[in-house]
Amino acid sequence: MTERSARFRALHHGDQPLLLPNAWDHASAAALAARGHPAVGTTSLGVAATAGRPDGTGSTAGETLALARRLATLAVLLSVDIEAGFSDDPAAVADYAAELAGLGVVGINLEDGRPDGTLADPECVAAKVAAVKSAVPHLFVNARTDTWWLGVDDPLPQTLARARAYRAAGADGIFVPGTVDLATLRILTERIDAPVNALYQPGGPGLAELSAAGVARVSTGSLLFRAALGAALDAADAVRLGRPTAPAVLPSYAEVQALVPTAGA
Repeated sequence: MTERSARFRALHHGDQPLLLPNAWDHASAAALAARGHPAVGTTSLGVAATAGRPDGTGSTAGETLALARRLATLAVLLSVDIEAGFSDDPAAVADYAAELAGLGVVGINLEDGRPDGTLADPECVAAKVAAVKSAVPHLFVNARTDTWWLGVDDPLPQTLARARAYRAAGADGIFVPGTVDLATLRILTERIDAPVNALYQPGGPGLAELSAAGVARVSTGSLLFRAALGAALDAADAVRLGRPTAPAVLPSYAEVQALVPTAGA
């Protein structure tokens, strides 16, 4: 296991959950790293929308890899959302994950939701997980199950069954977006023998409450991207309507410039 991989793994076993903010381009990732976050993830919605593609359809393999290559120079641990692996072939998913790991990526998200709103066969997802772990044993595979996200009936037993299958295949963590009910999260963290990742939801439990429920990692998902897009729209509307435009905290031109390495550095 590499030193970076070991550090990323250790962040899932601290006194508080790992807050993993999700970036969508170099500037957002560099700004989060500069703010002191030890690890940053990517958001598939942000990457897809930036490229003019739909999210979750497996159409952004190239854009995701190109972004990982740009972020590889940052002094931050990087986890990459690869949707369902951009292929139904476990060997192809493993090759893609290995290419990311070769850039210095320490973790991936691999999901079981499908573009048509249904769940993939757990055996297929487990085969992808196993192939990735065989090819790149040190890569942290965060297996995401969309049981709550897609609103399936009686999601708890399905979630636990899928978590067991993905863990048996070698998954290092289990991501269950779509529920922030603390009682439910407590059941999940007690019955899943791996770090459980929750998706932060505005108005939902904070880090301290999620920590008390046993959650090991909290992701922001597409929240930051959508917040940035909303702020841009608000600023444009303010200019058009003659209202003050500057938010309480606005990075200066020089601060944004400083996020980009100078030529030859």
